[in-house]
Amino acid sequence: MPADPRAVLTRPAPKPDRTVAYGDHPDQVADLRRPAGTGPARPLVVVVHGGFWRAEYDRQHTGPLAAALAAAGYPVAQVEYRRTGQPGGGWPGTLTDVLTGVAELPALAAEALPGRVSRAAPVLLGHSAGGHLAMYVAANAPATVGGVLALAPVADLGEAYRRDLDGGAVAALLGGGPAEVPDRYAAADPRRLVPIRTRTVVMHGSEDQQVPVEMSRDFVTAARGAGSDISLVELPECEHFGLIDPESPTWPQVLVMLRSLHDDH
Repeated sequence: MPADPRAVLTRPAPKPDRTVAYGDHPDQVADLRRPAGTGPARPLVVVVHGGFWRAEYDRQHTGPLAAALAAAGYPVAQVEYRRTGQPGGGWPGTLTDVLTGVAELPALAAEALPGRVSRAAPVLLGHSAGGHLAMYVAANAPATVGGVLALAPVADLGEAYRRDLDGGAVAALLGGGPAEVPDRYAAADPRRLVPIRTRTVVMHGSEDQQVPVEMSRDFVTAARGAGSDISLVELPECEHFGLIDPESPTWPQVLVMLRSLHDDH
């Protein structure tokens, strides 16, 4: 494990091959990366970054991950979206941006990277708050999603609000707590949206200090009980950022789980 697990957040990465827009706002864009080597067109992997939905965290910190996925042969899109602290971010813009981006990106990427991207439903790889957004899209628009790999996801917004994760991040996203805006929690909280029919793998480190692993344990148990096609891979000695760091000991397991979702799809 790197001495500073957060080092991946600022590590330089190769520039993307293309950037495409799925809307008119400057943050309604995605960076595309061409898969290494040659071969048939493959479904897109859409990376949904975390950062507790806040404006100070953007898609740049998933550059090392996206570059590693492209090197492994996957066509990749790092989707950006409006975030809390920005005009149009929070409820509902953050959520509708990701819904729209996921729906539009397979065709945009197939056009931008000819012969390398199929128009099949993409696999979503979401980290932290991005894991929440990936599962939200799968629950609301299952036909647009071929599978979800949720890395340390914020899978229960009500519980995240009660635990005050990242100092009010959920209240900032939804505009209040469950008692104040219950309809928003009902619409946006994966815990309230089960069963999620899309095949989903949740990976979570036992040493996570940002999003407690108990949240994923409880969520997956409840989701499976409701009939979801979901499994949990719990990683001992792994913290929050190792899941998105290609230099971490955890990374080979992330690739194995992605391959299982992508190749079955």
